[in-house]
Order: sequence, then structure tokens, then C-alpha cells
Amino acid sequence: MELVAQSWLEQQCKLIQGVTSGVLMLGVPENGAFSPVACWPEGSTTSPTLLAIARKAMEKKRGVVTSTPDKSQSQRRQRDTIGYPLVIKDQLVGIVALEIDTLPEASRRSVTQLLKLGTVWLEMLIDQHTTTDRQNLITVLEMAALSLEHKRFQVAATALATELAMRMDCTRATIGFLHGERIYIQAMSHSARIDTRTNLARGIAAAMEEAIDQDTVIACPVSQDNSVTITRAHEELVQQQGNGAICTVPLVDDGTIIGALTLERDGDQPFDIQTIELFRQIAAMVGPALELKRRDDRWLLGKAGESLRSVLAKLLGPRHIVMKLATTASIALVVFMALVDGQYRVTADAALEGQVQRAVVAPIDGYINSSDIRAGDIVQTGQLMGELDDKDLKLEYEKLTSERNQHIREQRSAMAAHERAKASILSAQIEQSNAQLRLVEEQLERLHIVSPFDGVVVSGDLSQSLGSPVARGDVLFEVAPLDAYRLILKVNENDVRTINVGQTGKLRLSSIPGDTLPISIAKITPVAEASEGSNYFRVEARLHSEPAQLRPGMEGVAKIEIGERKLAWIWTHKLVDWMRLWAWTWWT
Repeated sequence: MELVAQSWLEQQCKLIQGVTSGVLMLGVPENGAFSPVACWPEGSTTSPTLLAIARKAMEKKRGVVTSTPDKSQSQRRQRDTIGYPLVIKDQLVGIVALEIDTLPEASRRSVTQLLKLGTVWLEMLIDQHTTTDRQNLITVLEMAALSLEHKRFQVAATALATELAMRMDCTRATIGFLHGERIYIQAMSHSARIDTRTNLARGIAAAMEEAIDQDTVIACPVSQDNSVTITRAHEELVQQQGNGAICTVPLVDDGTIIGALTLERDGDQPFDIQTIELFRQIAAMVGPALELKRRDDRWLLGKAGESLRSVLAKLLGPRHIVMKLATTASIALVVFMALVDGQYRVTADAALEGQVQRAVVAPIDGYINSSDIRAGDIVQTGQLMGELDDKDLKLEYEKLTSERNQHIREQRSAMAAHERAKASILSAQIEQSNAQLRLVEEQLERLHIVSPFDGVVVSGDLSQSLGSPVARGDVLFEVAPLDAYRLILKVNENDVRTINVGQTGKLRLSSIPGDTLPISIAKITPVAEASEGSNYFRVEARLHSEPAQLRPGMEGVAKIEIGERKLAWIWTHKLVDWMRLWAWTWWT
């Protein structure tokens, strides 16, 4: 066994590019006493890194890949260590560990797959306690590599059949796969096209089905008498070809028969026991690889159909209780959603505004003198909110008063001198001065900025702007009443079609999340505004009750009652609408 193990490890390390060292450990199943029986390069000592990855693979009972720096090099580089367990009948019998130059992820998967296929052959040897010579080992590994070399299934199967026929001195090698209950020939040596309607193809297919039905290797003429097998189809194929020898080996993947491999020779070269065993080993190696390529090479509908059949088999067959319960619950949920009605509501962000919002503006050009009011303060009608500086106006008032007094004195002198014309002119100038004085007095009164009504200051804070100039008409404060509000909803354009005036709903504000306020739609503004990557329509609503805690500027979430709909429609209509729009966009 040690000679076989050393030969297997040497061929495996040579077949996989970049391997620097390797070790194969064997022992009594499941007792944990595993020891190295083969090392590569031959005669080398096993590194601690390989022993560590082997122990890890033994503990986890699955393939393990780790990356470690190579400290023996002047320029440090990463190396991969791969450990793979040998499991026979759910029992751990050995571990193989390799140290290899770091490869890309795709190449690493190929190496792992090749190592997995290589262990199949070695596992079979350990299980059956048989030996084989060095050339047979090379042949098995080369056939496995050939089955993995080509990307397409048909090319790989044809190349493998042709190489088998040439390497094993066979006149023909044929590979067939099961589809349902029937076998279909997929590849034949030295043949690019296969006519399944010929008698030869039908005879080979019958021989394959005969071996698959009995789940055994069939050779004709029979090479051993210790087993009872039915060989009628094989005998008919031999008679059809004249004089020859035929051997059929079932192909197995994960314990399931997937097809068969049939080889034909001349009558003077019958298949002996050693050759049949070699065919069995080759079939065990190439079967999973060809099945993997066949599955990947199918059309999408074929993959979907097989997946559906697999799921149905689990649902209708034994076991898989969890899957059946989950499927039953899902079907019940779908039926429930399709039959039961629910209340459909449109959700929208909401903001509270005063029904009347008055702007308090600067009456004249001037400078801010004082202000104790800021946003959020409650004000009463006529309450002083701020003052503008009155120095300039007082100086102007004194100037106009002085001019008026001068005009009065001059008028009196003109009347004493009986200068009526001059007195009339001075009388008009006095009236002009009086008018200007009244204007200044009015402006002085307006310097006191007062609240127009009882309410709350929504915006404005002049306490940080004392002495700053303001122009006539500048907004200084905004005041909203405390007893009249309106609610502004931002309704997404996808939902606005379902909103109508008069519909009712409920509101919850962030500041009082425990209270639900009834609302009703009052007005829909036919103008959209963009916000956060979506279009929204402004919808006004009325509050049916106005708690004392309400203040302008509060925000929350409103839900508008639309009516009853099926639960399935409520939960999926947005997705369906999006898919319709997407399909229409790409429809040519």
C-alpha cells in the first residue's frame, strides 16, 4: 500500500502545477491515529505547515485551503496549503495535504477539483484493498485530466472516448448518459456525429441499459464465474459485430448512476479481470467530471426543468420535512393574500403650517435698536416685538419744527406789513411743514414693531442683529395663529392618482407619537416638486381636532384611507407598476 500511495502522491503532485511538497497520511478509520505513508519529493521530511493543514482537514472532514508566507525565500511570497480528507462510507481513513504556489481563485478551484477526483481513485483502492501498478495509476490520472481539459461537454466526451479506444487497444469506445429512464449515446470514439437510429447505436444503448439495470460491470465473453449477470444484450451485440469482446461499466456520480461506458475489442483480446478493474477505476474518476460538464453545458430551460423536477421530487417524496412545511406555509400565505381583503392606505410625510401666516416687515429704512422676541415665542395682539432706531427721525422732526416756526414768524411780519401775496405763500409753506411733521410722527410711531394678532413667531430673531441696517419691506418676523392650522402632505406621484378630496386618514406627529389625529383631504395642488430623487405633489388636509400641543412646523407621517383591496395587490402593486413601466421603456 505504501508503494501505491507514494506513486499516487508523486503523480498527483506532478499533474498539478506549482506543487512544492506534499504528504499522504493513512490510518485506521475514525481512531485518529494517522501517520504519513508517502511524502513528495520522495525522501523529504514533512513540514509543520502540511501537518497543521492535515489536522485541520481531519477535524473538519472537508477540504481546507489556507495561505501562508514562504519564509525560506529571500523575497517573501504567499503559498497555499490544501488539505483534503479521504472519506469512505462516512468514515475518515486518511488525509492528503499539498503546498502549492498561490494561484488565482479560478485556478485554485480547478486544483481542488482535480485533487478531489484524484482522491476518488485512491479511496476506491483503500476500500477494496487492491493494488495496481504504476502505469495504471498514470492512465487513470491522465484520463481524469483529459476529461477536465475541455470546457464543452461534447468535446470532452468525444476526446475521452477516442483516447480510451487508442490507449486500451479497443476498436470502439462509447459514452452514454441517462435521460429519464432511457440511455442516450453522447460520444463515440473517432466519430464527430452519431446516428442513434442505426442498429449499432441501438445495440450499444441496449447493452448500456443492461449494465445500468443490474448496477454492475458486464463483460462478454464472461471473464469470471463468481457472479451471476444477465448478458443477453451484450451477446446480441457481439453476434451483430461478428466476433469480439465487449465491456460496459456504469458511470456513477454521488452514488447515483448517470450513464455507462462501453468498450469493444477484437475477439482475440478478451477483457481480463485486471483490465476490467482499470476500466472501473477510470469510470469512477471521469463520471463526476463529465456529469458536471454536461450539467453546465445545457440550455437554461433544461437547467430550470431539472431544478423543478428535483424540487418536486423532494416535495412529493419521503423526508425533507422542513422544506415541505415551508412550501405549505408559503402556499397558504399566497392563498391568504389572494383571497383576503385589507385596507389600502397611502403613506405620506406631513408638515403642520398655520392657516394664516403674517409677515411682519420693516416699515422704513433704518437700523435695529432692540428686540426680545425670537422664533417659537408666543405673542399677543399689539405686543412689542422690536424697535428701530429713531435718532434720524427725531432730528428730522426738530428740523421741520424749526422751519415751520420760522415760516410762522415771517407770515406774521408779512401780514403786519400788509404784504398779502407773501403771507399767502408763507401760509402754504406752513401747511407743507405741518404735513411733513405729521409724516415724521407717523414714521416714529411705526418704529415700534408690534404683533398683528395672537400667535406664535414662526421665524425671525433680531437679537443677534442689533444695529444692523434694514430696508423698507424686509421681513423681520413671521407670525402664525395658534388656533388655525393646515396640514401639508408630500404624496408620491405613483400614489397621487388614488387621492381624492374628502378622503379621510390619520396623522401622527414626531413630537406627540402616541396621539393619532383624524384628518381629511381638502385640496390637491396639480404641481409636482422634486425631492430626494422622486416627484411629490403638495396635498392640503384639515385637522378634525387641534390639541393644545400643536405648533406650526411640526412634522410627522399621515396615512390616507383609500379603500379595501386584496392583500396581494397591496403588497405587490408598486413592483408590478415598476415592471410595467420598465417593460414599456424597453419595448421596441
